Amino acid sequence: MDIASLSTAMSMAEVKTDFGVAMLSKSLDNMETMGEGMKKILETSVNPHIGGNIDVSA
Repeated sequence: MDIASLSTAMSMAEVKTDFGVAMLSKSLDNMETMGEGMKKILETSVNPHIGGNIDVSA
C-alpha cells in the first residue's frame, strides 16, 4: 500500500469517526431536552394537596 492510499484511508476513517461523534453528541442533546420536558410534565401533573388530610374519624 503506498503512502497516498494510506493517507486517504486514514483521513476517511477520521471523517467517519468525527461524524459518529457529532451524531452521538446531537442525540445526547436531544435526549437531555426530552428529559427536561418530561421532568416539567411530571412536576406539573403532581398535585401535592390531594391526600394530605385524611379524616379517619367516623
